[in-house]
Amino acid sequence: MGLTSHKLLALAALLAVFTVLGTLWVWPKLAVRSWPAMFLRLGTIAVTQLSLLVVFGLAVNDYFVFYSSWSDLLGHEHGAGVIQGAGGTPRATSPSGGPAAPTGPAEPSGPAAPTGPTGPAGVQVLGTAKITGAGSVSRDPARIGRLDRVRLPGGTTGLSTDGYVYLPPQYFQPGNETRHFPAVLVMTGFPGDAANLVTKLRYPATELDLLDKGAMKPTVLVLVRPSPSMPRDSECEDVPHGPQAQTYFSTDVPADLRAGYRVLGGAGSLGVMGDSTGGYCAVKLGMAHPGTFPAAVSLSGYFKAAEDVTTGDLFGGSQQRRNEADLNWRLAHLPVPALAVLLADSKQDGRTYADSTAFAAAARPPLVVAQATVGTGGHNFTTWDRLIPPSLSWLSARLPAPG
Repeated sequence: MGLTSHKLLALAALLAVFTVLGTLWVWPKLAVRSWPAMFLRLGTIAVTQLSLLVVFGLAVNDYFVFYSSWSDLLGHEHGAGVIQGAGGTPRATSPSGGPAAPTGPAEPSGPAAPTGPTGPAGVQVLGTAKITGAGSVSRDPARIGRLDRVRLPGGTTGLSTDGYVYLPPQYFQPGNETRHFPAVLVMTGFPGDAANLVTKLRYPATELDLLDKGAMKPTVLVLVRPSPSMPRDSECEDVPHGPQAQTYFSTDVPADLRAGYRVLGGAGSLGVMGDSTGGYCAVKLGMAHPGTFPAAVSLSGYFKAAEDVTTGDLFGGSQQRRNEADLNWRLAHLPVPALAVLLADSKQDGRTYADSTAFAAAARPPLVVAQATVGTGGHNFTTWDRLIPPSLSWLSARLPAPG
């Protein structure tokens, strides 16, 4: 039986019932003072608790589809995602050729990046971290890049979040001292941990691999949580009389990056992507601020802001604000943004794949939507790890080249 089979859940529930009843039946017979009886009593408790935990785990997985199969649970799913649809005309030349770069402004802004443990105002560099999965013992930034641990304070919002900034090897290579680079803002799910983007989803190591294959342009990666108001889940919303999370990501973070690193200025130089809540935020930020984020990637993201105990009141009682946080409503009722979107999902992810397909079908120019899929997998790191390489390549092709 499959991991998400209702028959498996029913069988596990039935076994749990029999386990509990069996424990009640034999318990009086074990109520004697002896070592064997004591161990048997502990054994019945353990078996009962284990059976109940199995039922609970299967029920939760059945609802959320964290794992779609036994091989997915055991981490045996492999194979990169396949992109369907053009997803819009690339904005810049890819490493292997393609359409010309945009003619709009792409002049760099901001001073050169810091070379020591601390940088200029805007980005607080807290130290450096290991690039997990880089496949090299070299510590030379000109060969593997550099991963900074950073704090990104919000000059206009007063918010702040900690995360990582990955600088590709080309950033440090001779002859590139004055070159500026495109950047991608990458967000986890909620509550998430930015370290997972390095250790489990391996974004820096994946970029290194894509650079070696010529499948991506050198790009600065900014790896953060999707909420700068932890432990509250702000859903990348400007909350009335509360945290202005959308302004933080669309205004403060780009300003911090350009003040602290050699990141391209001008329209169209930043991309955004994320998984789950981060995927929702990526498309939301792109739709609301296409001039800042002209391309967005959602890995198993949803399309409507969550409302629960972690979010509190995000909209101040305003139905209009609630509507605008619904990406399908925005698509149907607001001016369509000039935006390229990639929706990446597993076809077995019942939480997001059908919604992504419906959103892609409803899209109309100048919004262009492509989909990237894998045939198997659930709402988990294993699935996203397979979708990240083609997603980064797709996103890189829609950003300008370093200049």
